[in-house]
Amino acid sequence: MSDHVYKKIELTGSSTKSIEDAVQQALSKASKTLHNLRWFEVVETRGEVDEKGQIKHWQVSLKVGFRIDG
Repeated sequence: MSDHVYKKIELTGSSTKSIEDAVQQALSKASKTLHNLRWFEVVETRGEVDEKGQIKHWQVSLKVGFRIDG
């Protein structure tokens, strides 16, 4: 096993469906331009509530780690 170097960034995903979908939205979008994604950590979860008290929207902030090439 060789040594690796990782970079950590923060992303925020959003969804009207669920927390899990908000995470998946962020990771799916990031994987189109970032390579070697290895892990994520949820650091913040928040949402928007409509006038009837129902959940309208989820936002989830993640720290995402990926291996640097080379």
